[in-house]
Amino acid sequence: MSFHEVRFPLRLALGVTGGPVRRTDIVSLSNGRENRNARWRQARRSFDAGSGMKSVADLYEVLAFFEARRGQLYGFRFRDPIDFASAGPLQSVRPTDQLIGTGDGATQSFQLVKTYADGGGGVVRTIAKPVSGTVVLALNGAAVPSDRYSVNTATGVVTFGAGHVPGPGAEIRAGYEFDVPVRFDTDRIEVNLSAFQAGRIPAIPLTEILP
Repeated sequence: MSFHEVRFPLRLALGVTGGPVRRTDIVSLSNGRENRNARWRQARRSFDAGSGMKSVADLYEVLAFFEARRGQLYGFRFRDPIDFASAGPLQSVRPTDQLIGTGDGATQSFQLVKTYADGGGGVVRTIAKPVSGTVVLALNGAAVPSDRYSVNTATGVVTFGAGHVPGPGAEIRAGYEFDVPVRFDTDRIEVNLSAFQAGRIPAIPLTEILP
C-alpha cells in the first residue's frame, strides 16, 4: 500500500465533518418484515476536510498537502476529532483501557485494537496507526515498563522483548492515541476564490483505508 506516514494538519482536522459509515442490505418482504445483511464487517470512516477551511491560507495548506500526496495516490494519517484515543472523550489514556490479547507464554507480538460494545453486542476495530510515544501497556492490571516492549507505529503491532513475553493466561491491555489511515477520495479539487470568500467551501472528501 502506498502510504506516507505524515498527518493531515491537526489545526484543520478539528473543523472537519464526518464519521463512521456502514453498508447494510435491506430486503423488504411481502409480509411487511425485512431481512438485513451487513455488507462490511467493519465501519469505514469518511470525512469532508473542506468544512475545516476558514481562510485562504487554510485552503492553500490543504492544496499543498493534496499535491504532496498526488491526489488519491498516497494515503496519510488523519486525526478523527472525536475518536482518537483508547479512552473516551476528555479522558486520559490509561494502560488498562483496551484488551488486546491473552498471553500463552510464547507469543511476543499483539495487534492494537479498540472494542466498541454495550449490552446488545460489540465490534472490534483494528488500530493500525498509533501515535508515537502514546502507547502504554498493562499485564494483569499492572503497568509494563516501556523498555520491555516496542511499538510499530506503522502497523499498530506491539512486541514484547526477550524475557518479557506474557505468561499463559496473562491479560494484556493497552492505552494509546491513534490516527486514521485515509486517502483523498478525489483526484480533483475545484476552487472558486470569490465563492470561497462568500462562504461557499469546496468539498474535499477523505475516506479511510482499511487494514
